[in-house]
Amino acid sequence: MRISSPNTLGRALRDYFTNHLPTLRAMSPHTIQSYRDSLVLLLRFVASQRHQGVSDLDVTDIGPEEVTGFLNHLEKERRNITSTRNVRLAAVHAFFRYLPGQIPDFLEHSQRILGIPFKRTRSRPVEYFEYEEIEGVLSMVNRSRPDGRRDYAILATMFNTGARVSEILGIRASDLQLVRPCHVRLLGKGRKERLCPLLPQTAQILKDFCAERQLDSRSDSHVFLNHRGGRLTRFGVRYILAKYLGRARGKIPSLNGKRLHPHSMRHSTAVHLLKAGVDLSTISHWLGHASINTTNKYAAIDLEMKRNAIARAKPLGGCGRKTSSWRKNATILEWLESL
Repeated sequence: MRISSPNTLGRALRDYFTNHLPTLRAMSPHTIQSYRDSLVLLLRFVASQRHQGVSDLDVTDIGPEEVTGFLNHLEKERRNITSTRNVRLAAVHAFFRYLPGQIPDFLEHSQRILGIPFKRTRSRPVEYFEYEEIEGVLSMVNRSRPDGRRDYAILATMFNTGARVSEILGIRASDLQLVRPCHVRLLGKGRKERLCPLLPQTAQILKDFCAERQLDSRSDSHVFLNHRGGRLTRFGVRYILAKYLGRARGKIPSLNGKRLHPHSMRHSTAVHLLKAGVDLSTISHWLGHASINTTNKYAAIDLEMKRNAIARAKPLGGCGRKTSSWRKNATILEWLESL
């Protein structure tokens, strides 16, 4: 049987995923997998629309109309939210930014696709656990069972470090220092490493858990595994949190109505550090944010801090000087100068 040689699109995709992303850009496996999934969905959509095989597609078959149709398909048929649509579009943009550097003939074609805009998303309030809610969730864990002791160690470490789920799952025995000063080494986005301090209670929990698993502190074995002995996944962590959260909702009414998930633990750590008086720059390094602007959002989400700020503020009527009221015939400048 004759095997056809790869076309321009096939060669570009092969180099993009085997050389450009992992070697030249040194992107993490998680990012590469996300880009791969997005482009696989796009290729399958275009192939189905053109009634041909994915292997028969070439660069010219994927234009702005096809990409726009793909984005509409994600929202209408797959029921993806706007933020997911934007993630898929970002992956498509990344590939078509790379393409003209390899094949200049496709510069104009790529520019037309890069011109497809992202959709504005509705910002939702950041949900997080209050300290009492964290305690309530942890109290639901049955620590008499091996799985329970693992779950307790995972949740306690997540709340202590504020780490992303991928960072927690990547922790190896050699990343832990469980004697003073206790800390854990985390591998974050962009392969950036950081050291995060551990509370004495968390360090003891991890020490007991590692001893139970008979982990050598110098080994590269992953600390958190599933019940089959394989690496725990993001979906596994989501299931673990949802299980104990469901049990706690009946006893802690404040949990009802909150949209909580593993990343909420990260938000909770940031808010509690902020309440404890830790400055935003330190919190930014603690969480591994690339920019302190990402951390600034936590300064605006804590209702208790807002109430305290209002209580400290002077009443509007007690400023000593009466504020001028708006006069019908006054100009804007006259009114501003009278304030």
